[in-house]
Amino acid sequence: MYLESRVILTPLGSMIAATDGDAIVSLDFADEGTDIPNSDHPLLLSLEKELGEYFAGKRRTFDLPLAPQGTPFQKKVWETLRTIPYGETISYAQEAERFGNPRAVRAVASANGRNPISILIPCHRVIATGGGLGGYSGGVEKKAFLLALERQPKSR
Repeated sequence: MYLESRVILTPLGSMIAATDGDAIVSLDFADEGTDIPNSDHPLLLSLEKELGEYFAGKRRTFDLPLAPQGTPFQKKVWETLRTIPYGETISYAQEAERFGNPRAVRAVASANGRNPISILIPCHRVIATGGGLGGYSGGVEKKAFLLALERQPKSR
């Protein structure tokens, strides 16, 4: 599979997005100074625009086709994540319940950590049962930022 990539600048730093031409397949935080050829593929340009609107508080949902690569179990977990509304959080235990297997908390949390499409598949909206942030592959400070952003009133 041939992928096209683009570095997208966000308030959280650089992110690398990739498309297979039909859908977004990854969006992840990048090390500073990441240097890749920037594709102008329409899906990547649309993603850059929608992320800008999201960070400006003007977008709550994304309209792009997604095709995360993973096991069938992981894909089902990631679909469960996509049911968490903007500005809301659930616990890992609640996520496992929504997923349909309340005893799979650890496996569900592990699949969250392997989410290849940050922000659009909102694993940042899952917190620990006691209210703590839990983990986040981009770093807990980024998770806190995203949750605070989503608690802001929507701008006009």
